[in-house]
Order: sequence, then C-alpha cells, then structure tokens
Amino acid sequence: MAHPVDVHVGKRIRHRRWLVGMTQQQLAEHVGIKFQQIQKYETGANRVSASRLWDIADALDVPVSFFFEGIESEAEDVAEKAESIPADILGDKEALDLVRSYYAIPENQRRRLFELARVLSDVA
Repeated sequence: MAHPVDVHVGKRIRHRRWLVGMTQQQLAEHVGIKFQQIQKYETGANRVSASRLWDIADALDVPVSFFFEGIESEAEDVAEKAESIPADILGDKEALDLVRSYYAIPENQRRRLFELARVLSDVA
C-alpha cells in the first residue's frame, strides 16, 4: 500500500504538470526517465527520490516545497471534502479547463474572481 505522503507528492506532481499543460511523456523526457515511471509517481505507487523530485521541480518550474504544500491539513480536510468534491477532480476535463483558464487571467482579476466564487459558494 502506498504511503500517504507519496500519494500526496504524486498528486501535486500531476496537478502542476496539468496546470502547465505538459504530458507525462514530456515530463519524463525532461527528467530523463520513461513516462511509465511518471505514472507510478503520480499515483503514489513508486516513491520519488530526493534527486528525482529536484529534477521534476525544475522541469515544472516550482520549488521542491511545492510538492509538500497542504500535507499537514490534508488529513483534517479529507473527511469534509470527500462529501462535496469528486475524488479526482483534476481528472475531469471540464475542471482542468476551468483551472487553466483561471490561471490565464491576470493576477489582480483572478483574485477578484476567486473572491466572487467564494461568496457564491457560501450562498449556495
């Protein structure tokens, strides 16, 4: 069984890869491994070594710490979020398109859109 930290890191790798519009094959080529290994990292089936995580962070243009963000609160939030959010929301093409579009908006407008969405979700 995969360790929860490995699963979290894998999800963060997939999340960032999708946000930048990179395929598993492209990431694998940049890092110098086969795409099947990226698949195993993203599912948490294989643990990512420190040096490989460093290379992946470089390829995805994020600090290594990005892959560990939210891990402390993840366990607390799992029960709450499980009821309202699909298990693999970024596996949904519509959700992925929405996230990409969101990040294409200039930052100041993006913050206002985020606040609007938060208010609307509180009202719903």
